[in-house]
Amino acid sequence: MLIDSHCHLDYFNKPDECAEVVARAVAAGVGEMVTIGVTLAQSREIVKLAEAFPNVWATVGVHPNHAAETLPLVTPQELAELTQHPKVIGIGESGLDYFYDTAPQDIQRENFRAHIRSAQITQLPLCIHARDADDDIAAILREETDQAGAFPFLLHCFSSTRRLAEAALALGGYLSFSGMLTFPKAPEIREIAKDVPLDRLLVETDSPYLAPVPFRGKRNEPAYTAYTAATLAELKGISGDDMAALTTRNFRTLFTKAAA
Repeated sequence: MLIDSHCHLDYFNKPDECAEVVARAVAAGVGEMVTIGVTLAQSREIVKLAEAFPNVWATVGVHPNHAAETLPLVTPQELAELTQHPKVIGIGESGLDYFYDTAPQDIQRENFRAHIRSAQITQLPLCIHARDADDDIAAILREETDQAGAFPFLLHCFSSTRRLAEAALALGGYLSFSGMLTFPKAPEIREIAKDVPLDRLLVETDSPYLAPVPFRGKRNEPAYTAYTAATLAELKGISGDDMAALTTRNFRTLFTKAAA
């Protein structure tokens, strides 16, 4: 069985559409999926979505692109309180995005630190969004770890530099790969994936975005996790079944509430 560790099921919002997407995922061997929080209000709503499906989990958080929309910023305690729900297994997504830069960078950094501190309080994993901000993300991860201790985290939809991958791994983090791994023009990501230890790998879709080959340019959905996993298995020189087993085991190790 595969697990889609990062998707946005609430974006499939036509009547009965979400149920159909979940059913197609199960038919494709993707037995569980995690739907992700991007604003505080939306995080509260997707918990209800997770309640509707026994194989759907949720995270709660404020994406960096939404960090300045509601002030004051979310606090670590607010996020920690939302994680008390049994279907909420992680924090995020949060992080830094200097590509779109829709929120001031200082606000993004403050928002990111709040999410880290919530992960430290709860010891639930933080899903990190990283785009054109690798050095600041690595520095903040090190600073917050030094100040208040280690916390579980993953770099989701990994498309960053080798130096960020190495910094994250050194701090005990995981890397999750999406359909980008299958793109012809992504050899650097594949080279990094080859070197990630087997016990630190996860797979995801980030659907409805970033559909893998052979669905490039179409709407992505959790069922397509299998295509990323197959590419990752080929890179690692192991079978598809072994890749499914190890990424599921890694998921349960990281997302401890989903293993209970």
